[in-house]
Amino acid sequence: MFSKACEYAIRATLYLATKAEQSQRAGLKDIAERIDSPEAFTAKILQQLVKSGIVTSIKGPAGGFAIEPERVQTITLQHIVKAIDGDSIYVGCGLGLKACSEKNPCPLHNQFKAIRDGLREMLETTTLYDLSNGLKTGITFLK
Repeated sequence: MFSKACEYAIRATLYLATKAEQSQRAGLKDIAERIDSPEAFTAKILQQLVKSGIVTSIKGPAGGFAIEPERVQTITLQHIVKAIDGDSIYVGCGLGLKACSEKNPCPLHNQFKAIRDGLREMLETTTLYDLSNGLKTGITFLK
């Protein structure tokens, strides 16, 4: 459903959200290890997240990546998906047809539209804060 880059981006931001409460940063190697992602690929993903304003980056020995603590409650999964994959997930055809539309639907159009609408609602209403609590308590995991 999401690209591999988007999956890693969600994992990375969730990991950073757990560090945000203590205003801690994490280095590239630490993030890649914690989310089970290749380091070079993680670096590219983090650059996109920084460019989109979701993650901050500070260079140097005391640097690293972080999410501002107050932003954890306002960043939704939709922000991350849009930064990495764009908004094509909301408009694509379930069968991959280019001509599929409301006026010219494929056989799966109406059922898939309902799934897309539900996905949109979930992505727009689920915050990093909502998901990071399970990580902090050990109920959920990233690796």
